[in-house]
Amino acid sequence: MITLKKLTIVTGFLVLCVGILGGCGKNRIKALDETTVPAKVSVSAEAETETETTAAPSTAAKPTVINDSEEATKETLKELGFIYKGNTISLLDFTNDQKMEGILGKAENMKTHTYSSSDGLNMDQLIGKIEKQYLYPGLVIKTIDAGEDNKSYIYQIEITGSQYTTVRNIKVGDGFETLKEAYPEGNLIGGELSNEEDDFRFEEEDYANVMNFHIKNKKVASIQIYSLID
Repeated sequence: MITLKKLTIVTGFLVLCVGILGGCGKNRIKALDETTVPAKVSVSAEAETETETTAAPSTAAKPTVINDSEEATKETLKELGFIYKGNTISLLDFTNDQKMEGILGKAENMKTHTYSSSDGLNMDQLIGKIEKQYLYPGLVIKTIDAGEDNKSYIYQIEITGSQYTTVRNIKVGDGFETLKEAYPEGNLIGGELSNEEDDFRFEEEDYANVMNFHIKNKKVASIQIYSLID
């Protein structure tokens, strides 16, 4: 009888141990599942973030590129002017009355004109703009207002006096051969030099800014520098 009781107690104890061990195993598996799933989600999110970052376009500033035609225009504009007492006045320079007087002295005369639809000049693109003419001995300079900050720029220069020389040292009275040597890029409009009056033209590639030498008796009779206004 005593032996039977002992056997019953041992059997109960073993059943209890097995139950405890089984419960621990289930809890362990559950714990692993709960920790591994978030880990996988976290890795996936990091990968997506990294991909998005890599694919984002660069916002770094790109250098401004000046093409050959723009450089050529700048160089040509430097040539389209004249020198007087060491000062250079070029086409498209911004100027005003004070600057003109400071470089060339007081003008002999000044004319002002405001373009309108009724002035008979058919310059609709200039309606409302003010043109000024500065008249000096052997020189006329015309300016047009730029439409901002009361600035005006030179758009036409007419030279008939020999006291003004171009940037390449050509003046009224010089022979055609001297002119051609100074401006080999220029073209004689008539094609060949003759005793007739003709024009020798030096200009930009787009023909918007021009230096024109009027030839008479195979000499420079006058120089006109101008910009075509749109």
